[in-house]
Amino acid sequence: MRFFVTRTPKHRQFDYKPRYWDQEAEEREERLKRLESLKDDSVAGTKARISSGFKRGYRGNSGLRRRQVMRSNLILILIVLLLVFLSYLFLTVYLPEIEGFLDGTGAPQ
Repeated sequence: MRFFVTRTPKHRQFDYKPRYWDQEAEEREERLKRLESLKDDSVAGTKARISSGFKRGYRGNSGLRRRQVMRSNLILILIVLLLVFLSYLFLTVYLPEIEGFLDGTGAPQ
């Protein structure tokens, strides 16, 4: 004789019939709302422009991105060359004086 009979309930099925949904129209409306918020000169419009710029990144103009990268690389190369030249100048001019001072053969000027 069973005192505790446990029955597991049957699962309920989800039977949802969606209405007509136009994804393209919804995306178009979203783009229009976003463009309207970008045109706004208020604080919210400024925030929307900045955030859309971060989301978009440099996908819009690849030529601009390429020019910026080339410019930064050129500046980096020029800085390295300048540091190499200054190091060479320091080593050829001041190193013999420093060596002479450390050896005791040269006197400070």
